[in-house]
Amino acid sequence: MRGWIDRLKKVHMLSIITTFLVIIVCLIAVLINRQKEAKQASENSYNMAFYELVDYVQNVEVYLAKSLISSTPEHGAETLTNLWREANLAQAYLAQLPIESQELENTERFLNQVSDYSYSLSRKNIYDESLTDDDLKNLKDLHSYSVELENVLNQLSDDLNTGRIKWNELSNKGQVAFAQQVSTSALDGFSSLEENFHEYSGLIYDGAFSEHLTNSEKKGLTGEDIDEETAKQKVMEFIGKDKVKEIQNLGFSENATVPEYNFSIKTAEENNISISISKKGGHIVYMNSNRDVNTEVISQEEANQKGKEFLSNHGFKNMKETYYLKRDGVVTINYAYIENDVVVYSDLIKVKVALDNGEVLGIETTGYLNNHTKRDVSKIKISKEQAKKTLNKDLQISSEGLAIIPTEYQTEILCYEFKGKVDDRDFLVYINAENGREEDVLIITDTPNGTLTM
Repeated sequence: MRGWIDRLKKVHMLSIITTFLVIIVCLIAVLINRQKEAKQASENSYNMAFYELVDYVQNVEVYLAKSLISSTPEHGAETLTNLWREANLAQAYLAQLPIESQELENTERFLNQVSDYSYSLSRKNIYDESLTDDDLKNLKDLHSYSVELENVLNQLSDDLNTGRIKWNELSNKGQVAFAQQVSTSALDGFSSLEENFHEYSGLIYDGAFSEHLTNSEKKGLTGEDIDEETAKQKVMEFIGKDKVKEIQNLGFSENATVPEYNFSIKTAEENNISISISKKGGHIVYMNSNRDVNTEVISQEEANQKGKEFLSNHGFKNMKETYYLKRDGVVTINYAYIENDVVVYSDLIKVKVALDNGEVLGIETTGYLNNHTKRDVSKIKISKEQAKKTLNKDLQISSEGLAIIPTEYQTEILCYEFKGKVDDRDFLVYINAENGREEDVLIITDTPNGTLTM
């Protein structure tokens, strides 16, 4: 009887183990199936993005061709607006592909430039201006490149259709897999694109240009390259040798907006200061102190003057305070460069001033170092009175002058700057001094902590 019970227990245990193994096998099968489905869904998603990219690049080529033969500003504006839209959509689908490759990076740069350039030219047409010979030449060059790009993408499409390219494999292996799997004809096509891209990648025109995708010239960086030890000496001079207790090198930032040496300082008062010095010329790029400020004694006007004197003592002449923001006993003031009574908003420096004793606790000069150069401020073709005719009739003007304003495309425009009120709200209106166009409108907001613009 007992033996029968033991055998029954063994059979029961074996059944449990078998059931457990069957469940595990089923779960593995389900997981594998789901993984295959997810992989297939991902592959389908990438394929869809690629074929959408191909379609939109074809549309870009078509609209570039149409832009070359548009005879009226009205039709040209419509064509260029469509071109701008199609280039943006192509960029969106290109961004969804799971690979980082130099060839595809150049495609992205091309689409960016087409988008920005077409937008700029469409504005010309909107203002009833015809395209110049240089504009048409640039469009022709872009069209030639778009035809080549379209052909290469079609070759890449063949690689996808034959199964030579698997997006999931490319996403894991990156550029090496791209070079190994893409057909020779497609790679040769990409090499040709690379060569031709460099022929026009420096395209310059009046208006929008996506220089943010290239290594733009640092116009305000002057002087020869310095080494780390020289940078360290400049730090000591900037802070004051008698104030420095310890100094530590934090390394060189080669890929920063301005290549710079970075240091950390402990002062005699046990305050910590971070500071950066540019490799080219040894200019101060950034400085910030962590000192606490518990009282506010000096006025905003005094802080403005302290900041301006500090800048002048360190070689930044002719700076004017513009907007500011107060927080925790410290005011951050924006200073813009003044050239022949023209406010140059591109050449911007930010200064932090302590409101207990007027000590400068921080400075950031990136805008100035990127943009500062001699400007031609003689291109004034309309008078101030003519510019005023463009303004809203309800604007009650309180101040007026000339200013150079930067655009989102890293270009600059010489404008008349009008400050005034409409319905108790303060505005800044910028009218192009060459053609009388309204370039920008800003709302000035006064808060308990500062003056800001939106």
